[in-house]
Amino acid sequence: MSTPTTDILSTPTPVLSFSPVVLSVPGRPVDLQVRVSAPATGASLPVILLSHGHGPSNNLSSLNGYAPLANFWAAHGFVVIQPTHLTSRTLSHLVAGAPGAPDFWRSRAEDMTHILDRLDVIERAVPQLAGRVDPTKTALAGHSLGGFTAALLLGAGLTDPDTGNLVHLVEPRIKAGVLLAAPGRGGEAFNGPMAQQWPIIGAVDFSTMTTPALVVAGDKDDPRHFTDMGPDWHTDPYTLAPSPKTLLTLFDAEHGLGGIAGYDAAETTDENPARVAALARLTAAYLHTQLHPGAPTWQTACEALLAGPGPVGRAESK
Repeated sequence: MSTPTTDILSTPTPVLSFSPVVLSVPGRPVDLQVRVSAPATGASLPVILLSHGHGPSNNLSSLNGYAPLANFWAAHGFVVIQPTHLTSRTLSHLVAGAPGAPDFWRSRAEDMTHILDRLDVIERAVPQLAGRVDPTKTALAGHSLGGFTAALLLGAGLTDPDTGNLVHLVEPRIKAGVLLAAPGRGGEAFNGPMAQQWPIIGAVDFSTMTTPALVVAGDKDDPRHFTDMGPDWHTDPYTLAPSPKTLLTLFDAEHGLGGIAGYDAAETTDENPARVAALARLTAAYLHTQLHPGAPTWQTACEALLAGPGPVGRAESK
């Protein structure tokens, strides 16, 4: 992946997956553990940080989840790093009383900064990876609550419910992002039954989210527990943020976007392996073009998957 070629998504490479890489972080109630997935060959490899959501399963919301995306991205030239955030159910018994519980919104974002701060340590810890990573080409993806985390790192502001202060956690080393079924606006539209339990979700200001990003929304993803806006709520990170942004609307997709959180996960309400495969390809193509300006990878993928008969969705940009 050292050269921006149009065939980057054609032939997959065998993947090395190594976990856990354990990072001790001062003040964090438990060590930060990450999974690293990387192609077995290649140099100058770009990085995707992947932030998990907060679903009903125990292990999908951890470094063990999102294999359909992580494996594809790694097989097509990216180093994928997946932390287990403190919101993971795998840690509930250890962190229930820790500062920041239960949403750990600040900690989730800080996990990604810690990873970037110690990228060289992670690289050396993974067999056969040392010297193959390009730290200047770093991207970020997040699903659901992970999309909320990604928005903060891409520049969105947040009004701290505890202090009323506006907080910015932007990470300038991240060059592009992908928000998958991310939460939308707060205010009067944030009126669902879960809004009072998770006020932090509605505290985000997208107007400062300046980093280039692909916002992915399912047109059947109805977030009625947070708002009565309907599926359009998940397009807010596109409509309310400044350019450059791209919106990918997936047809008939619900919150799981076809099953990205794990292979054959029974909780997926819209299981569709073809949709997941298309989304993996489109997200990889978007990030490849963002990290290699001028590469036609995104345009080529859109022509293959969004044009002609049976498109998986539609895209628009600003």
